[in-house]
Amino acid sequence: MIRDLRICFVGDSFVAGAGDETALGWVGRVTAAAWDRGVALTAYNLGVRRDTSADLRRRMEAEVLARLLRAGDAQAVVLSFGVNDCTHEDEMPRVPPEVTEENAAALLGWAATRWPVLMVGPPPVLDDAAHDARVAALSARLEALCAAMHLPYLPVHAPLAGSGAWRNAVGRGDGVHPDGAGYAALAGLVEGWPPWRRLTTA
Repeated sequence: MIRDLRICFVGDSFVAGAGDETALGWVGRVTAAAWDRGVALTAYNLGVRRDTSADLRRRMEAEVLARLLRAGDAQAVVLSFGVNDCTHEDEMPRVPPEVTEENAAALLGWAATRWPVLMVGPPPVLDDAAHDARVAALSARLEALCAAMHLPYLPVHAPLAGSGAWRNAVGRGDGVHPDGAGYAALAGLVEGWPPWRRLTTA
């Protein structure tokens, strides 16, 4: 019997798959791979362009509950955000890193009391070195938070920053978001991550 699983993917434009000409993003690709493994994964993509952790904190509870509240026990939540928090507006980050950490703790804590929770870190920003440095620092901060909360965290910043496939894919895109080949590289990291495989194996 095929295993039924429902997962809310909550995050920003990278979760939404912005820029992918195949309209799959990384979420669509890992969903298809789960089906290949015999898991009937219903993926609820709750990625919104330009969303910060503060935006997610305002909307996540209602959006996730609407999809998972009466869905049985085969459910999970995957969170991924951070690049927009680090964007500077008026020479200040849209969300200061300490506030991002507070928001992340609240989001993760709320979800983890109800379902299995995974977090995928923010990807690199290739068109702005200062912005990218802030993203890298935030990724490390979120990784430490997840470790303290005993929740799985996948750091994708460093491997993607060193990936020619990702860099070329962003170059073909808008300078921030990759095309389909870049999302395939990100999906490969998620697919090779043991916590994800344990969650999505029949």
